Amino acid sequence: MTASAQASHLAQLNVATLRHPLDDPRVAPFVEMLDPVNAAADGSPGFVWRLVEEGAEDATGLRPAGEDVIVNLTVWQTQEALWDFTYRSGHLEVMRRRREWFERHVEAHLVLWWIPAGHLPTVGEALERLADLRAHGPSPRAFTFSSAYTAAEAAEHLQAVPPAQSEHAAHGAHDARPASPGLTRSETTAGAERIPLVGG
Repeated sequence: MTASAQASHLAQLNVATLRHPLDDPRVAPFVEMLDPVNAAADGSPGFVWRLVEEGAEDATGLRPAGEDVIVNLTVWQTQEALWDFTYRSGHLEVMRRRREWFERHVEAHLVLWWIPAGHLPTVGEALERLADLRAHGPSPRAFTFSSAYTAAEAAEHLQAVPPAQSEHAAHGAHDARPASPGLTRSETTAGAERIPLVGG
């Protein structure tokens, strides 16, 4: 069965390494932007879901990728919807100031991939996609804005690859609920493009 735009959603994970702890005054401007940007994202066309920490409004307290690494895992109806929120909303201000709060990444820190509509990706699944991108470069199962693949191309790729190779254990999941994306930052990395980060 070939996935269609209507049957597929776009998942995205990005990671950002903090220069200072979240309670450090130097990071306060970023923390203050979280709620308003989350509110804006909540009403953005095409937003579907965001990972959040249980009992919290965002995922900044979750550190599955490292003690100082913030993860952002979201789902959107289309790539265009994610792009518009990232580059054509108040989120752009966070991107402009990202150097104040986050370290420069030397490898890919954002990954996109297509999922069946209704599927909620786990943290384990998302980190595996990022690892795939870092190890093998862009492909239909792990790509970036500048090296994107369509949902149909991703479906064809999955049909051509044995399930044991195309699906990895999706463990490490955290409680999640629909919410608005928060903030994270994007970087230009070797082999990747300058990509925005949303959600937090």
